[in-house]
Amino acid sequence: MSYFFQLVISGVVVGSIYALSALGFVLIYKSSRVLNIAHGQIIASGAFITYALTVWLGIHIAVSFILSMVITFFLAMSVERVFLRRLIGEPIISVIMVTIGLMSIIDGLIYMTPFGAENFSFPEFLPKEPIAFWGISISWTQMVGVIITFIMIGAFTWFFKASTVGISMRAVSDDQFASMSIGISVPKVFGLAWATAGLSAAAAGGIIGNITGLNFDVLQSFGIIVFPVVIVGGLDSIFGAIVAGIIMGLIQQFAAGYLDGHWGLNGTADVLPYIILLIILLIKPHGLFGIHEIERV
Repeated sequence: MSYFFQLVISGVVVGSIYALSALGFVLIYKSSRVLNIAHGQIIASGAFITYALTVWLGIHIAVSFILSMVITFFLAMSVERVFLRRLIGEPIISVIMVTIGLMSIIDGLIYMTPFGAENFSFPEFLPKEPIAFWGISISWTQMVGVIITFIMIGAFTWFFKASTVGISMRAVSDDQFASMSIGISVPKVFGLAWATAGLSAAAAGGIIGNITGLNFDVLQSFGIIVFPVVIVGGLDSIFGAIVAGIIMGLIQQFAAGYLDGHWGLNGTADVLPYIILLIILLIKPHGLFGIHEIERV
């Protein structure tokens, strides 16, 4: 029984990181109806910025974590201002192609640095001895990562529901023309959405890097892994991203724990989330919590 609960704990840890990583997709899609294909590269960039500040500049990792979010916030805002703002009103496919190009550019820049070819790890700053209770154990790094993740998810949820800026972003998501008619600046909302997505991506990168180590291929692959999460939860639902992230994390851990290595099966943890994705989309095409919009002509 303890093995089952150990898998549950591991699933919640992985799923919460998926949820935080998926927030960037949701934030941008909610405001502009655009999928940022370069999101995984932004996650990796946030992790490497945290490492550089911590190891190369000697800043405490807690301060480096916050600084990396601030830096990535302004970097993402700059990307939107320079490359994407000119495409407002253009076909969505044009914007998506720009994000694909941005993905390739960031890949090339990172591969030109030591981060593209080597593995790194953050200096240890938490106790090595894991937290153990009832036959279940969780490392301090995982525990702190989950706590930070849920704090940030709670902050983003409050931001969208209660703050003036968050309500403006939701209004732009629902109807851009109506939002402009009441004085909301759609370009500014787009920029803030990209900046906030960059902040959440940097936070996810820092947490992932502390848990798994710093490997560019692993970090940027999270941009692809969370696709099933945002689609299952609903592309425009923050709550859906949270729920779907936990569900996907649990599915992967149970598949790895109970199926991989049994009956000649291997790799089910990687395949099963996509099977679940297909099944859910057959039943609910807009995801578990996605909004089904009806347009009348």
